[in-house]
Amino acid sequence: MNDDSPIKKKTSIGAVTKSILAAAIGVQSNKNRERDFEEGNPLAFIIGGFVFTLLFIATVATVVGLVLSNNG
Repeated sequence: MNDDSPIKKKTSIGAVTKSILAAAIGVQSNKNRERDFEEGNPLAFIIGGFVFTLLFIATVATVVGLVLSNNG
């Protein structure tokens, strides 16, 4: 079997994390976005996005809880 398709490089956890954080605040570069779509595993970005969202919500809820408890 002669397979002429290019070998797909695996995106590192650090690159996935960096891309998720950059996309979350809206500063993802076009070059990195293209790299993510070409080399990245969609499942890694989906799971990372959910984890980031849950951590963000927990952080906001904690900060709001601390502010309101100290206001009392």
